[in-house]
Amino acid sequence: EADWKANRRISHLWRVHAASGETVQLTRGDGESTPRWSPDGASIAFITKRSEDAADQIYLLPTAGGEAQRLTDHETSVRDISWSPDGATLYFLADDPKSDEEKRRDELEDDVFAFDENWKYRHLWAFSRADRTESQLTTGDFTIRSYRLSRDGTKFVFHRTPTPLLDDSLRGEVWIMNVDGTAARQVTRNEVPEQGAELSPDNSRVLFLSDSNERLEFYYNRNLFVVPAAGGASRMLLSEMPYEVQDASWSDDGRTIYFTANTGVRVELFSVDLQTEELQQLTHGDHTISSWSYHPALARQVFRIDEPTNAGDVWISGADGKNAMRVSRVYDYLAELELPRQEAVRWTGADGTEVEGLLYYPLEYEEGKRYPLIVQTHGGPRSSDRFEFGSWSRYVQVQTAMGYAVLKPNYRGSTGYGDDFLRDMVGHYFSQAHLDVMAGVDHLIARGIADGDRMVKMGWSGGGHMTNKIITHTDRFKAASSGAGAVNWISMYAQSDTRVQRTPWFGGTPWQEDAPIQVYWAHSPLKDIYKVSTPTIILVGANDERVPPPQSVELYRALRANGVPAHLYLAPREPHGWQELRHELFKINVELDWFEKHARGRSYEWVVAPEGTEEPEPRRATESEAQP
Repeated sequence: EADWKANRRISHLWRVHAASGETVQLTRGDGESTPRWSPDGASIAFITKRSEDAADQIYLLPTAGGEAQRLTDHETSVRDISWSPDGATLYFLADDPKSDEEKRRDELEDDVFAFDENWKYRHLWAFSRADRTESQLTTGDFTIRSYRLSRDGTKFVFHRTPTPLLDDSLRGEVWIMNVDGTAARQVTRNEVPEQGAELSPDNSRVLFLSDSNERLEFYYNRNLFVVPAAGGASRMLLSEMPYEVQDASWSDDGRTIYFTANTGVRVELFSVDLQTEELQQLTHGDHTISSWSYHPALARQVFRIDEPTNAGDVWISGADGKNAMRVSRVYDYLAELELPRQEAVRWTGADGTEVEGLLYYPLEYEEGKRYPLIVQTHGGPRSSDRFEFGSWSRYVQVQTAMGYAVLKPNYRGSTGYGDDFLRDMVGHYFSQAHLDVMAGVDHLIARGIADGDRMVKMGWSGGGHMTNKIITHTDRFKAASSGAGAVNWISMYAQSDTRVQRTPWFGGTPWQEDAPIQVYWAHSPLKDIYKVSTPTIILVGANDERVPPPQSVELYRALRANGVPAHLYLAPREPHGWQELRHELFKINVELDWFEKHARGRSYEWVVAPEGTEEPEPRRATESEAQP
């Protein structure tokens, strides 16, 4: 729920009876997460931080009713909890604590730190319910990024990296050890990012996912691999499948793997036979399957279905995906609202390749009438836009209610369309991607849907990169909003907290011998910023490490110096994805005000955040917000 007084969202735990749909709210605190049923179903473990806690702790709630009791008193925040099969032990990850000397220096504000070295290792712990004691299962100069307990409760499989730094994921490998922390051994030695490792039911094999091809070369659609638990060569499954695997799990007998995959504008549930590699699609629809898990003891799939008219209620099906039953009705209220029609659209890119995207029709759409168009480009760019209700940051329901059509193109570089489509960016970031976007715009104009004289462009992160490129490529848009976008790939490479994705784009680093500096500069929007005439607003979080504020400052100062109407809005405390409710509302208001003014020549009434239970009152933009 949105707590406007606290200026944040607060999540609570709920329980639904699968057969009857009876729903009960279990917690009402300051925010709870990560619920985990005990093996006997008598209690639920979850993570929260209450007023007396110094960090996030594990709490235990009886399912029969009563007050939740704190189990752990760990010095640092716990995360990623799981139960042993007998219910006697809870496992969790936690960062190493600060030393006494570090704490003393913090108190004295003698707190100069070494950049990119001010992190702590993360290790695996066990909590015994019998004597309420904690024990550390892993130690050393490495970080456990994630882990899974084997189904018989005797072993762990985990992803281990030298540091918790994002780029060190390339140096991570899959490891196995006994449940008491002994006999740890390395399983993979491939130096590509891996995730989602899980032991087979007999503990003889490990499945994992990697953004690699069958030769274990980096920057491909995420694929499914199996490797012997004793070590050795890994095997990639479904080498001809064009989709991107998102999550995977073994069947109860270990002969099949279930997985979800991004197929472009949809996410579906699949199964693959280990011996024959026969692929079966288990779900079908204009939707996104998310929050999926498989429960072998019950032969049940549990997942959320996010679709244009439902933001993701919970469903249960058989192992084969049949007899799916909706068990929660959180989003029934959306049936009372007028929502836009979503449609998958396809067009031909500049080089003849088919491109796909999503079109959102304005409410009360009339055939033959042209509408102002908002073009939104997704981030990543290793991602895709899919059939779903959507998020606050893109608010298509508001835009279509105001009479806009919205296009979300899955341009070159998007996932779910095969490796050639994804890897079009390798060696040249802006090769076909921006041309794909503009071809989609022209397709909607040719269909008589979009008004080419009333178009605006917006995007965040990778979508912001695209916005920055588009405004240097064309003056056809009346206004633009660039959210946390890069404008100078040379400076961006060093400023960001991650570089591994970007090195393939440009064929090397900017600081190696014979560096491909000309490639970096050729694909930097800043190179062509002198061409821009589009009025542009820029938004970024002050604590954004992924696309740091200096990128937005470079863009802003270049536009203003060249006489282009522009504003830069910096949100205090915010990381790459904004989280505070008032900041989120500001983004929506300022974008709509900018678009209405420049594309439609009319004013926009700002919505003010509610205070207590009072209804929000409209307001106009301030002079600095409204004037170029």
